[in-house]
Amino acid sequence: MSFEWTPHRFSGGALALDVANSVILRADPDERVDRFAAPEHLAAFPVAAEILCAERDDFAPLAPVSMENQSLFLELREKVDAFYRLKADERRDDPVLLADLLDAIARILRTHPDATSPEPVDLATARSALRLVAMPEPERLKICPNCGWLFIDRSKNKSRAWCDMAVCGNRAKARLHYRRKKGKDG
Repeated sequence: MSFEWTPHRFSGGALALDVANSVILRADPDERVDRFAAPEHLAAFPVAAEILCAERDDFAPLAPVSMENQSLFLELREKVDAFYRLKADERRDDPVLLADLLDAIARILRTHPDATSPEPVDLATARSALRLVAMPEPERLKICPNCGWLFIDRSKNKSRAWCDMAVCGNRAKARLHYRRKKGKDG
């Protein structure tokens, strides 16, 4: 099956969330897909992020994660997902999850004491996750009811329901239309 990094895959609104969303169907162990499990997808991610990520003006250019930092990067991804998923779902911070996230961020930061351009994507992700900790309106952090991805609702009235209207919104509306039509015909 062919795969490419498309605008939909960067609908989180922050690099850290786009990285967390690299795991598809996270809650379903039988269907779960880790886009970073394929080395070519992990290597292509920084190039796509430079173009498609909402925070692209905060970094550029990006470099791939070094081989020695890949496990730290993947650990950071999981800590980002755990902390922000709870925050979006239950509207609360868990001190232990926050400490775990900050520890993962710190370990990435320590591996790049002299970072120059291009910025390694793991470092940019750590900085993005740190900015999210201080997000002024945490209620804007949401979970897409269609795909389960994390995203920041940047709409004026805070009413955005899906990570991406063109993909998840259309799928949800199509399902609703199908159910209504089936109910009338059935």
